[in-house]
Amino acid sequence: MRIAVTGSIATDHLMVFPGRFADQLLPDRLDHLSVSFLVDRLEVRRGGVAANIAFGLGGLGLSPLLVGAAGTDFAEYALWLKDHGVDTAGVRISERLPTARFLCVTDQDANQIASFYPGAMTEARDIGLRALLTGRERFGLVLISPDDPSAMLRHTAECRALDIPFAADPSQQLALLDRGQVEDLVDGAHWLFTNAYEAALLTGRTGRSREEVLASVGAWVTRLGGDGVRIERAGRPPLTVPAVPAEIADPTGAGDAFRAGFLAAVSHRVPAEPAARLGCALASLALGAVGPQSHRADPGRLSALVEQTYGPGTAAPLAPVLGGPS
Repeated sequence: MRIAVTGSIATDHLMVFPGRFADQLLPDRLDHLSVSFLVDRLEVRRGGVAANIAFGLGGLGLSPLLVGAAGTDFAEYALWLKDHGVDTAGVRISERLPTARFLCVTDQDANQIASFYPGAMTEARDIGLRALLTGRERFGLVLISPDDPSAMLRHTAECRALDIPFAADPSQQLALLDRGQVEDLVDGAHWLFTNAYEAALLTGRTGRSREEVLASVGAWVTRLGGDGVRIERAGRPPLTVPAVPAEIADPTGAGDAFRAGFLAAVSHRVPAEPAARLGCALASLALGAVGPQSHRADPGRLSALVEQTYGPGTAAPLAPVLGGPS
């Protein structure tokens, strides 16, 4: 199954603060906040949610179509993605704005303070999916990840019009969307992806209960950090898949790696539970590397991680993705 990934393409500026943010914040002065963190490391890396997920899918042998907007400074990044199995034919190049920038400071407890300059991403609203997705090859899924909000809404509407299954991954953009916009992005999604905080924000934004959200989507996949992943479907007991242990070098991009592993597996018709196990294994590799595109999706290592964490034989259902006996 071919997958298109829409969303942000960015350059990440990743910094490390050797202390704790909490030690620098005065609870009774948060209304007049003025803090500065002296960082001891800076890494400039390729990033953006859609590009990170597409990179992960490419590393697992798929050929995802990346759909987003970037600047004229994207040329070298585009070559990198193509070398890692990503089709960049869906990337619009802005003539006036640079590729988006993500700036993030991580403290010793893996807490993060970040800011995001959208740059060329604001032009993603001008990208139409019809011409990209209606060629000879039928796309089986479109993942709609954080992007210019107008682009996210446009792409979702186009998927409905084209009768192409879509996955909703509103993530960081939930804070900018109103109730109607969130409902437009979520309703009818084959998969809904959030983390635990975003799940609470989503129900708060829409005024819907968890059960009402589940009734509007095929399945809801919630990342729980160190506690793993919860998969829910309407009328069924929730399924929790534990996380794969990892030495954390940089938490940036772990959620993107999870979605890549999960979607790579379900694209091969692997059931949700083993798909989530692969997602957790790939996320653990991402956590151990600095930058969201520094890990390598080695099939042997991923198989070993799955079996070490979940038990003998648990990698067998993943043979369509990782190779080996099924």
